[in-house]
Amino acid sequence: MRNSPYWLAMGSLLLAAAPAAHAADGNGQFSLSAGANYTSGKYGTSVTTDIWSVPITAAFQTDRWTFKLIVPYISISGAGNVIPGAGPVKNGNPIGRGLDRLLGNPGGGTTTPTTVSGSASGLGDVVASAGYQLYTSQDRTFGLDLTGKVKFGTADENKGLGTGKNDYGVSVDMYKVAGNWTPFGGVGWTKYGSSQYIKLKSALNANVGVDYRLDSANNIGTYYYYRQRIVAGGPSQSELTGYWNHKIGNRWRLQAYALAGFTNGSPDWGGGASLKFNF
Repeated sequence: MRNSPYWLAMGSLLLAAAPAAHAADGNGQFSLSAGANYTSGKYGTSVTTDIWSVPITAAFQTDRWTFKLIVPYISISGAGNVIPGAGPVKNGNPIGRGLDRLLGNPGGGTTTPTTVSGSASGLGDVVASAGYQLYTSQDRTFGLDLTGKVKFGTADENKGLGTGKNDYGVSVDMYKVAGNWTPFGGVGWTKYGSSQYIKLKSALNANVGVDYRLDSANNIGTYYYYRQRIVAGGPSQSELTGYWNHKIGNRWRLQAYALAGFTNGSPDWGGGASLKFNF
């Protein structure tokens, strides 16, 4: 199963990577990773929204199963209607990042957050996932994976760090190794939770990309990600990401990426890195 992009409230999906070998001894493998990610964009507003995230990821992988738990810390500065992971929404929370209450507009609306900037930081939305390899060829050059994910609404909705509600998603991904090249792609569906102040709808998403193995320690690649609009009349997400994977010995792995967004639902640009240790 390849390393799927992080599915959490960071404003973007990131770090697609080459197919990772499953633990072949049946005992499974545990890993921990930490990263730092930054995105910046206007999201169709008149102010720039900057988002920093520091996710800590714990994973356990067996021959066919992969379990992950991601706990992020988030810092955001910008338009009050931009929610990490969701993008621009109609946020009617009267104290969402303090924007509307400062202007005496307790009813919320769609214009105030686009012209006033606020800042907040704290725990983001915790994400748990379970992936199962539905099929793999005997030579392990082709694989088909099914993944279920839950984003728990742990981020403070009054700070504009999240919606305060759970999201539930499922995806199917596949890859095919052809020499040093590995094309990959997938489709998914997410049921987004709506709160009293933020109304979201379910949406499909898709990704397609290619990985290239430079040598035994280095991989590079790129992938495109698309998500339908989750707000009535709002923008879709459309992003292109390039990445580099570097193995350091048998236990460490360094990953770095850069992304560009093409719609108001995505950041204008972003980048980051993570370091992973396999026990």
